[in-house]
Amino acid sequence: MSFSVEIALPARALPPATTGTSAAVGDCGVVVGVDAGVKHLAVLSNGEMIENPTHARKHAKQLRSLGRRASRRVGPDRRTGQQPSRRWLRTQEQIRAVRIRIANSRRDHLHKLTTRPVRDFDTVVVEDLNVAGMTRSGGAYKRGLNRALQDAAFAEIRRQLTYKCEWAGTGLQVADRWYPSSKTWSNCQVVKAKLPLKVRVFTCDACGFRADRDHNAALNLAALAAVDGGASSASCGRDVKDARQKPTIRPAARWADGIAAGTPLSGERDRGNPDTHAECTKQHSA
Repeated sequence: MSFSVEIALPARALPPATTGTSAAVGDCGVVVGVDAGVKHLAVLSNGEMIENPTHARKHAKQLRSLGRRASRRVGPDRRTGQQPSRRWLRTQEQIRAVRIRIANSRRDHLHKLTTRPVRDFDTVVVEDLNVAGMTRSGGAYKRGLNRALQDAAFAEIRRQLTYKCEWAGTGLQVADRWYPSSKTWSNCQVVKAKLPLKVRVFTCDACGFRADRDHNAALNLAALAAVDGGASSASCGRDVKDARQKPTIRPAARWADGIAAGTPLSGERDRGNPDTHAECTKQHSA
């Protein structure tokens, strides 16, 4: 005797959309723009601002103290062959434990941050940030800003959004690196020539529109999805989500095309190859 139970779950309600303060609705479904920053780790076009927890900064004092303690211990010396003392090794283990704690806290927070827009919206629009170029120059003048940029881990945010959108069937669009999202007024589309980083809230001289600069950038990113029409790095998410309700199976043609091009799929170099299968069968039979 067997029983089967079917439970009908209610459909997930999408957030409401209104002009200027919430997510945009168009051909790409419910669209959200995500502007990454240092003061706020992420600002969404619906007005939500996610604070930057600054994991490394919270543990900076502890790391400095442990570093000074390690410098007073007897460490290894390759020139003389001197072995490190037990106290030096113990201090290094404490430093390693703090760094692991920082990495785990950052990873946990970024996973929670990137899961929400993928789950609640049909299309996510982000910027292609050149973090290496942003931290390359400045020296002591912007040393603190460089540390904050590295602690924010923008590349990890982009990486998680990429694979999570692919899994969930959510569209991911990447704005051009030189797109002036912060300098463009989202209300009248007037582009400002210069906008210093210290200016956080500004007013448009043409229409009087006043907004936070990060929220304004997120609104521009959300509007960019309707302009591009899904022609950027990924298609819109509404049709993709409908098509991915069932798990997809990779056809053998993709493997064959990859072999012909010299770039087979990862983990599928020998899987399904008739020659390899015949060779393995011959070896086992012998």
